Amino acid sequence: MTSSSDRSPAVDVHAPKSYEIRTYGCQMNVHDSERLSGLLEEAGYVRAPEGSDGDADVVVFNTCAVRENADNRLYGNLGRLAPRKVSRPGMQIAVGGCLAQKDRDTIVKKAPWVDVVFGTHNIGKLPVLLERARVQEEAQVEIAESLEAFPSTLPTRRESAYAAWVSISVGCNNTCTFCIVPALRGKEKDRRPGDILAEVEALVAEGVSEITLLGQNVNAYGSDIGDREAFSKLLRACGNIEGLERVRFTSPHPRDFTDDVIAAMAETPNVMPQLHMPLQSGSDTVLKAMRRSYRQDRYLGIIEKVRAAIPHAAITTDIIVGFPGETEEDFEDTLHVVREARFAQAFTFQYSKRPGTPAATMENQIPKEVVQARYERLVALQEEISWEENKKQVGRTLDLMVAEGEGRKDGATHRLSGRAPDNRLVHFTKPEQEVRPGDVVTVEITYAAPHHLLAEGSALAVRRTRAGDAWAKRNAAEPAKPAGVMLGLPKIGIPAPLPAATTGCGCD
Repeated sequence: MTSSSDRSPAVDVHAPKSYEIRTYGCQMNVHDSERLSGLLEEAGYVRAPEGSDGDADVVVFNTCAVRENADNRLYGNLGRLAPRKVSRPGMQIAVGGCLAQKDRDTIVKKAPWVDVVFGTHNIGKLPVLLERARVQEEAQVEIAESLEAFPSTLPTRRESAYAAWVSISVGCNNTCTFCIVPALRGKEKDRRPGDILAEVEALVAEGVSEITLLGQNVNAYGSDIGDREAFSKLLRACGNIEGLERVRFTSPHPRDFTDDVIAAMAETPNVMPQLHMPLQSGSDTVLKAMRRSYRQDRYLGIIEKVRAAIPHAAITTDIIVGFPGETEEDFEDTLHVVREARFAQAFTFQYSKRPGTPAATMENQIPKEVVQARYERLVALQEEISWEENKKQVGRTLDLMVAEGEGRKDGATHRLSGRAPDNRLVHFTKPEQEVRPGDVVTVEITYAAPHHLLAEGSALAVRRTRAGDAWAKRNAAEPAKPAGVMLGLPKIGIPAPLPAATTGCGCD
């Protein structure tokens, strides 16, 4: 006879299965994970509580392949889940994203406890593959070589009630020598403008007041449909959508940044005065080696035109330090552009080999200590400029969209946080009246730090919004917050919680 202490805990076979998604990499992966969540919830799964840390029926890794040793990090995480799976009958593990697309044949060999491997082109198959793996009791590896369905046609479980990503294209036609993304996500494929605008209108009807147009090379939109001015037309069309208060986009490429886009930004009131424009290097020699199709003069010319048309625009960038063959003179060219452009913020990366890219096998790889020293010089210069540019905001009156989770010290300081139109982060004194994420608060800036602003006086005005109503409605229905998303790139436009960006692909 078996004692009660020897029995396994009772399992409720009728309870819905839980899922957890761990996301790494760029905004594309973040948006794909929203689709994966939507697919799983449509199939009957429920989001695992925050902090589950692998204690879910299904754990999905949405991977990134553009950083050195990305595979080692994946297999380390998979290894930590192996004993958990042994002790939890029925648990399934799935691996998708860019690394799955790249290493399709090795994941199950190295981690035979993985149940499903799927790629960037067939994320819609995840629920089917999970069920097939369960029934057949063997791993399912299915990698599509081309896009099966545009991601925006799939169900979505969006992370924010008041701000949303809207994908306008997938893939990339560039051949940058440091980037493997085009090989994994394929050639650029554009959505029809009507489909994009219909999605935006539907989101606004649900309460969303801010959207970020998303593409691997967002301002190349139109090349697939034969209209070179399609992107500027899309920005202007967004300006005609009633209730849409803020429009952003990421990430553009200097090659495709044309005067009609600058005009559309300046003339469309709900397009925000903010631009993330990847530089990568200020050296013409290095840009040529990177196979970037612009040079220093062209880049600075774009910045000059944007500032002339939109004087208060905040411009941010990505910079790679220590690309193979980079000389001290080349690095000084980068510092020159940083001084001239006066970026509000720069996301700086030390070059690391990305397996499968031409740059990984180039001669004259820069010693680590040289890269580190240059990186520290660049960061110090940019910190100085960021602080100087932020000090110019003191005394300005700004309308902030209240954000959720942006201020890590808000509880202790009795402040709230929000994003200015130019996407600067502002911490402000909590008003006496209730303020919800998505609402708009008018404040006067009183203090500037390199990475944030403070508004220490009383709010000048508070405007309750439909976006705030949407946030309240969602939180009344879903008291448990979702598990965190681990990212590496700057979150442009969507004011949801995000750790500080220190690493990432920097491949735009």
